[in-house]
Amino acid sequence: MASDPSQHSTDDVAGRVHDHSPGPASDRVFGGVDDVLAVLRRWGSVFYDDRVTQLDHALQCATLARESGAGDELVVAALLHDIGHLLELERNEGRIGDLGVDRDHESIAARALAPLFPPEVVAPVALHVAAKRYLCAVEPEYHATLSEGSVRSLVTQGGPMTPDEIERFERHPAHAAAADLRRWDDAGKVEHLQVAGLDSFAATVRAVARP
Repeated sequence: MASDPSQHSTDDVAGRVHDHSPGPASDRVFGGVDDVLAVLRRWGSVFYDDRVTQLDHALQCATLARESGAGDELVVAALLHDIGHLLELERNEGRIGDLGVDRDHESIAARALAPLFPPEVVAPVALHVAAKRYLCAVEPEYHATLSEGSVRSLVTQGGPMTPDEIERFERHPAHAAAADLRRWDDAGKVEHLQVAGLDSFAATVRAVARP
């Protein structure tokens, strides 16, 4: 894998201009695994733009990754891919901003996670929005699988990729992992689904984190 793919993934691969100013949340860096888990526990009960809470969504995605036989790094990426939303909630003391504005949550998450986790975790997180745009472009039937929230956000995120963007995305070493993560992201929004709790993933998160 490239030396630090998370650093160029959203700007170089997604190929879009973000119409926002992330502010202090974009500077948030996790101090350790306990900090990451605390953010999930503190803000995960919030419903963001779908019918399940952020924590339920994270746990469903991580469970799907684990059941698919993904490696530990990709399981952790699935668990943490939307933590940028939670950092925004943290910054805004629980208030959800305008859902019609793209806040670049994937890049906020990647920057916060990068000092603590290897690129095998950070790059798929950074690319999971680009992966949605990619799949919408290369698989016409994929769009019909998106939730209402994902359809709305697709518009602010740039819509389906152009041919040039598709080519750049496919050259990225983490593109296949990001596409897998994206499919779990779309599937992990089932109301009232019972899955293992956060404690069942904590050891994996600690094992994957940098020493």
